[in-house]
Amino acid sequence: MSTCATVSRDLDEPISGTAATATTWLLLEQPGPWGAKALTSSHLDPALGRALEAAAAHTGVRIALIRRPGRHADPAPSRVRQVYAAHTVPGNAWLHSATTTEPQDLLALDFAALGAGDPRSFGSALGGRVHTADPLALVCTNGKRDRCCALLGRPLAAELAASGVDGAWEVTHLGGHRFSPTVLVLPYGYAYGRAEAHAVKEILHGVQEGRVVVEGCRGGSAWERPGQAAELAVRTAAGEYAVDALSVVRTDGAAPRWEVTVAHVDGRHWRVIVAQGASLPPRPESCGTSVLGSPARMDVVAVRELTTAPTG
Repeated sequence: MSTCATVSRDLDEPISGTAATATTWLLLEQPGPWGAKALTSSHLDPALGRALEAAAAHTGVRIALIRRPGRHADPAPSRVRQVYAAHTVPGNAWLHSATTTEPQDLLALDFAALGAGDPRSFGSALGGRVHTADPLALVCTNGKRDRCCALLGRPLAAELAASGVDGAWEVTHLGGHRFSPTVLVLPYGYAYGRAEAHAVKEILHGVQEGRVVVEGCRGGSAWERPGQAAELAVRTAAGEYAVDALSVVRTDGAAPRWEVTVAHVDGRHWRVIVAQGASLPPRPESCGTSVLGSPARMDVVAVRELTTAPTG
């Protein structure tokens, strides 16, 4: 059976620069089945889902639903739900956790402040605290969005949970289902595609050491897609894998060509040329369509270390 993920893998479609963009992730536990647009098509009150979507718009916060790996036909309802908030910008990355019995309490959050990296409203509204347990591995399993996420994501989530990965959760749409299984790792916000359990465990081990694994990495969600590709290219070129070492400080230009400036905490800078191309030959970008498309790809054309710091 051919799927969009099979086609993407067979055509060796580049994976860098394809991660969803969010400075802050807000995750709410919602057991049971999920529809294609999970915030408004699950057992969560759809009016609340719409209100949360509106509150998060243009703030840098992306909301997703999570559930523990396992059967989801319709489990016995539990009033206590897990909630996480994670900010992903280097130098101020954090992961806080809370529980709630009233999901509508999330509307009391200051979404603009959360998007900017201020967690205080998460504490005041939900009693949230710094998450001190293992990092999170969020596996997209939303089969109603694309069947690849269910066919490939659910077995991965189950394998991670069965092997003792306490931070393993299923999550709604992460984008890029043709790269399934897709995984988001928090607190640092790096996304991975075509993931396998042993690789995810190595990635999580790296997180605990403050180190980024670049193999299979789609990019860091703190950056727009040209910045994601540029940052990963600099990591590879400079052999720099410390998670807080690099930041995307400037992006000039527009599609299909950008000049991205990447800065190191030690003062070094790189200029990276990123070009948007089309993945050929045309192929189905999703399992639910017979329409052929050419997905945009981010190609790093050049990486150059600057001898003097950029100005302006």
